[in-house]
Amino acid sequence: MSVLVELTIFPTDKGISVSPYVARVVEILRASGLSCNLGPMGTNIEGEWDDIMAAVTRCYRALAEDCDRIYIVMKADCRKGAENRMEGKIKSVEAKL
Repeated sequence: MSVLVELTIFPTDKGISVSPYVARVVEILRASGLSCNLGPMGTNIEGEWDDIMAAVTRCYRALAEDCDRIYIVMKADCRKGAENRMEGKIKSVEAKL
């Protein structure tokens, strides 16, 4: 089953700018081999459920090493028989504009 996730994860105890921590998370996601796109408010990830959850767990653990409070929001859309949904969903809407 194809899973499309939007993940927002960052520490809340590291001051105003948390971009170094977001960059750490994005590096982990890119190294996972999953399709991912960084956005201004979160990162989209596409793959299989277990692979995505394993990557999210690695992100959490990496931040937990030196962060005392971590904020996480995750939305997921699971669909059988679908592929390349990050691009496909956008193209579908753009074709109708």
